[in-house]
Amino acid sequence: MPEMRFVIAWPDGEEEICYSPSLVVKDYLVEGQIYPLSDFLRRSGEALAIASDRVEAKYGFPCSLARNQLARLRVQGETYSHLPDAMVRCQRFIL
Repeated sequence: MPEMRFVIAWPDGEEEICYSPSLVVKDYLVEGQIYPLSDFLRRSGEALAIASDRVEAKYGFPCSLARNQLARLRVQGETYSHLPDAMVRCQRFIL
């Protein structure tokens, strides 16, 4: 199963390298695209859940790295939830 990383920029410009055990993230995010925070969290949540499910289907257990990444995104996203126009940019994919 090909894994990937994707680089995002949070509303304050801080970049983060994120992990996915599947290329499915490319179906939910577009390089260079800017997303409202809630939309980004929804999209990345769906993608990482599917990625984890694919690992479970193949190996018999969900991907803890994908679940941890999703938890990290949600926690970090909360720090910007007070900003009315918080946006997250998908910088690039690392395959």
